[in-house]
Amino acid sequence: MDQRPIGVFDSGQGGLTAVREIQSILPSENIIYFGDTSRVPYGGKSPEILLRFARQDVRFLRSFDIKALLVACGTVSTTALPTLASENDLPILGVVTPTCAAAVKATRNKKVGLIATAASVRSGAYERTLGAMDRAIQVYAKACPLFVPLVENGRFRPGDAVIETVAREYLTPLKETGIDTLILGCTHYPLLMEIIGEIMGPEVTLINAGAEAARALRGELEARDMLAQRPQGETTLYASDSPADFAALAGQFLCRPIGKDAVGLVDIERY
Repeated sequence: MDQRPIGVFDSGQGGLTAVREIQSILPSENIIYFGDTSRVPYGGKSPEILLRFARQDVRFLRSFDIKALLVACGTVSTTALPTLASENDLPILGVVTPTCAAAVKATRNKKVGLIATAASVRSGAYERTLGAMDRAIQVYAKACPLFVPLVENGRFRPGDAVIETVAREYLTPLKETGIDTLILGCTHYPLLMEIIGEIMGPEVTLINAGAEAARALRGELEARDMLAQRPQGETTLYASDSPADFAALAGQFLCRPIGKDAVGLVDIERY
């Protein structure tokens, strides 16, 4: 048993899709979430800048004596996770390995699509991980740089002409490859699942990176006997810019109202 909180971070609000899953499958856990909204999106940054940002995010969360850390950011998971894991003496999980494992299990024709940020696609991390799990799998990757800023600005609802036009432009070439499984390699993308599913069709299985990472976290805590024991855990939210705006959109990610004063403001450059 370990009553300390779990730390979770992302470049913005996308990681809240993982938090929602953690709340569902680990309801006794306290969660500290940090969204780096002053520097979102991470997807176009260089590996050196991403590592600096990630180290600051980790140092902030470790100030709460967290017991484990979920990197709920596909970009950081693909570019900086090994370094973060080597520098910190606590369990640190990303989204790549559990997401790839789910895709390998789901695919029938060995054709797997990937949508992610430009940095994640450039890293080749998903391709390497999938190839190590099943050498027969073919990966078709597509960078979708406009998805994160659109989601962060609330443009993710079906019927929104802007996001639907962008999504069709990104996804139509992937659909034409004949993939039967599509990895949503950024934790912002599950909010687009209805739109993506409509474009790709029912024959394509969508893999939610945030949900798969949350399940992997549960397995890690169970294996280490680190699960909390309390009637109900609490989630505390922090952002590096515009906490009131963060709160307004966070309620849609978490499917519950979030008060405008419920999000703490962090000067992340201090860490």
